[in-house]
Amino acid sequence: MASGAAAPAAIELRDVWLSYGRETVLEAVDLTLPRGEFAALLGPNVGGKTTLLRVTLGLQRPDRGEVRVLGDAPDRARGRVGYVPQHARFDTTFPIRVIDVVRMGVPRGRLRRRADVAGRALEALDRLESADLAEHLIAELSGGQLQRVLIARAVAMAPEVLLLDEPTASLDVRSADAFYDLLATLAEDMTVVLSTHDVTGVSTRVDSVACINRRLYYHAAGELTADALATVYGCPVELIAHGVPHRVLGEHDHGGGS
Repeated sequence: MASGAAAPAAIELRDVWLSYGRETVLEAVDLTLPRGEFAALLGPNVGGKTTLLRVTLGLQRPDRGEVRVLGDAPDRARGRVGYVPQHARFDTTFPIRVIDVVRMGVPRGRLRRRADVAGRALEALDRLESADLAEHLIAELSGGQLQRVLIARAVAMAPEVLLLDEPTASLDVRSADAFYDLLATLAEDMTVVLSTHDVTGVSTRVDSVACINRRLYYHAAGELTADALATVYGCPVELIAHGVPHRVLGEHDHGGGS
């Protein structure tokens, strides 16, 4: 890169299409996220949120279109991207300590001394306000605690981009509220993208919002309107707050069906 040239965007998608058989999941998706962005990916179930994250990671190839991550192809940038899926598939009864789970996130070859690896893991746990769990077995953790540990494992690799798929799904409203503040802190030195159903809870904290339901609608200011959400959810949407903003309710057609 020439001296003084701007760094490439964290994530760039250009006219991305992807189908499963005859079902189109992503349709003409365009998105550019600058580095350091804290972005939320909103949309209904089966709207394409998880698929979009997997395409960004290079775990799925689009039928057509271009995907660039940190200026490179997704598979080449993967070592600079942390990812926490919605459903972690492993035996939570396996007798392994939290600190050892997080140590797995430290890239091989970067740190050679065991003390350095352990130090990186403890630092990551501390950033997720979970250092006190280091010696616990994962079987002893609550759902919310386990989620923080898995994010700490991703943070331990010192990623430039962190992708989170429904990270607050197992949290209550107030716990999720504090968790968003924690993610905002992480976003101070990395690009953070999370998919979520929590429209009003997250929209007050992120820099931008991308709404997706096959097609993607990007709101750079992070501001959402009922009309914008109705376009994505396919029905009128009402934002309701009880103390802490947290619910999305829609009006549905009452004609036909049971």
